[in-house]
Amino acid sequence: LGAIPGALPPVTGWVAARGDLRDGLVGAGVLFAILFLWQIPHTLAIARLYRDDYARAAIRVLPVVDPEGASAERQMVLGCLALYVVALLPTLVGLAGPVYFFGALGLGALFLASGLAQALQPSAAAARRVVLASVLYLPLLFALMALDKAG
Repeated sequence: LGAIPGALPPVTGWVAARGDLRDGLVGAGVLFAILFLWQIPHTLAIARLYRDDYARAAIRVLPVVDPEGASAERQMVLGCLALYVVALLPTLVGLAGPVYFFGALGLGALFLASGLAQALQPSAAAARRVVLASVLYLPLLFALMALDKAG
């Protein structure tokens, strides 16, 4: 799905701004993990929303090969849950402060709730809410990180 290539450009910018990979290795790793994990529920929600289009184009995404949705929804929730935990790391490794931490807790809870709603009652409307939550989540999370950067 391109989660690795999708996460690399911001990490490259992070390293360029730091001037040295060793200086910002932990930060680059945390940023990469957030961007990588965010793409899982985001992409699965889009694939669920446009499952019929993917099927007609013979693109084998999880919601196409698992039309019942159990596996896709489970992966969506697991992705949201993993992101929820990893998004707290910037504070724990000294990149962000407490405002970021509590903001990340709230944003993560909302994103996870949208994934759980899709898993419990799968529908196009619920998938659309996951997509909306995902496109709001990431810029808000990074805005919090920029506003409450440590040091």
